[in-house]
Amino acid sequence: MIRSLRLRLMLAATTLAVLFMLALLPAMQGAFSLALQDSIKQRLASDVTTLISAARVENNRLLMPTQLPDELLNLTDSRLLGYIYDREGHLVWRSRATHEEDISYRPRYDGHGDQFARIRETNGQEFFVYDVEVKLLGGKSAAFSIVALQPVREYEQTLDGLRENLYLGFGAALVVLLSLLWIGLTWGLQALKRLSQELDQIENGALESLSEEHPSELLRLTGSLNRLLRSEREQRSRYRDSLDDLAHSLKTPLAVLQGVSEDMAQRPEDREQAWVLQSQIERMSQQISYQLQRASLRKSGLVRHQVRLRPVLQSLCDTLDKVYRDKQVRTSFDLPNPCYVPIEQGALLEMLGNLLENAYRLCLGEVRISLRQTMSGVELCIEDDGPGVPPDQRARILQRGERLDRQHPGQGIGLAVVKDIIESYGAQLTLGDSALGGAVFRIHFPTV
Repeated sequence: MIRSLRLRLMLAATTLAVLFMLALLPAMQGAFSLALQDSIKQRLASDVTTLISAARVENNRLLMPTQLPDELLNLTDSRLLGYIYDREGHLVWRSRATHEEDISYRPRYDGHGDQFARIRETNGQEFFVYDVEVKLLGGKSAAFSIVALQPVREYEQTLDGLRENLYLGFGAALVVLLSLLWIGLTWGLQALKRLSQELDQIENGALESLSEEHPSELLRLTGSLNRLLRSEREQRSRYRDSLDDLAHSLKTPLAVLQGVSEDMAQRPEDREQAWVLQSQIERMSQQISYQLQRASLRKSGLVRHQVRLRPVLQSLCDTLDKVYRDKQVRTSFDLPNPCYVPIEQGALLEMLGNLLENAYRLCLGEVRISLRQTMSGVELCIEDDGPGVPPDQRARILQRGERLDRQHPGQGIGLAVVKDIIESYGAQLTLGDSALGGAVFRIHFPTV
């Protein structure tokens, strides 16, 4: 399937131009053939007139001069053949060139006066014939048929030459036409190219909306896209504001409930109810935190970002080195220079923050971050030398609220948020075994 609009238009134009020229060629050849035959007829009629003007009749006998006015009739190797027949069809005179030709043509006295035809002899030769019936004695019985012939081969040679010239001319005209069409399409499609460039700038965050400097045929499209962009921004803003308002309105009741549960836990008879209440409060806090992070980090519909990876990694690692100062984690980077990942900076910080915090917390002393280009995009890997993740537990830890590490505090939503962010960008998260001995998290960003 041809994806380029310009190539599609060129292919359609080429097909139409070729079909038009193929239909035009026979018409032009037919018109030229008719014109050429008419020219031959006029020439033969002129030759017959020459014979008529040179002929004399004495005592009912036809007399022709030795030298005729038309030199072609005097030559022995002439292409022009002349014959004169009497009323009974007997040959009474012939030009010099006819002595080398054996023509079986016989005149027809049908009262039409003159006749132009194309005949074929038994030997395969073809001739154009112009036959005129004349009465040289002014109405008396002495009547003759004067015939001029010309071989068809010269006509066919001329027609073949014309056909060759037509093919060459039409071929050259087709090349010129297609070149002009390509230039015209390139110029005409500049508007779509400018629109595509503006969309790229919107995806990269350089523009907020499309300009109105487009052809009138595209203004409806650009207007619809601008309304879509505004609607998306407004919807995302309303979504975030609504969730912020919800979180704020629930914060005080949750704090009150937390205080009540702590008071209940002081009484032995209410400890079980206090534990149930605290678990439900924690679950509600977890849901609120998860939904707030989803709202703030989910990818927008049209905007596409490219963020430099190394500065973000360096900042996060510097912070985690201070948090885990006693552990003295060795961090190594295997990154090309420069390297970018197609994700918003806030989402990248949240995603890497969760993954690196897990790696620092669970590793024995080494973490490695690498990025490599693949045939279908880029792949970011975060590895550690910790205990790893058992294959049968890898799917479970990506679920919201699930945790394998019970020795450290947490709500178990970090990896779920990471998975949600990655999927919102059309990427894929997989877990595996690292060469360092622990786990490796692979994030594959496909090429857009």
